Amino acid sequence: MAEDNNSNPNNLRITIERNPSQSRLSELNIKCWPKWGCSPGKYQLKFDAEETCYLLKGKVKAYPKGSSDFVEFGAGDLVTIPKGLSCTWDVSVAVDKYYKFESESSSSS
Repeated sequence: MAEDNNSNPNNLRITIERNPSQSRLSELNIKCWPKWGCSPGKYQLKFDAEETCYLLKGKVKAYPKGSSDFVEFGAGDLVTIPKGLSCTWDVSVAVDKYYKFESESSSSS
């Protein structure tokens, strides 16, 4: 896999885990995470911290800023969005999700 993209240091990737197992979800303690939802539409989002979210329902195309590519995810997906990513969410089906921000105060070098 050629993940070696030095031309763009801000090549932040959204990673998607499709249909994670129940044991994986309980290991993450997802049911204790806060919830967030939105109706269909377009949203400009900037992530100042890494976010992990699990979609209970919905369908989203996320277009990273400055890219014509998009990633698509929806109900049942566990999605990790890297810190520093700006993207547009094109929501076609209303979203209901659990989410968690990583608070990495340890990396203050």
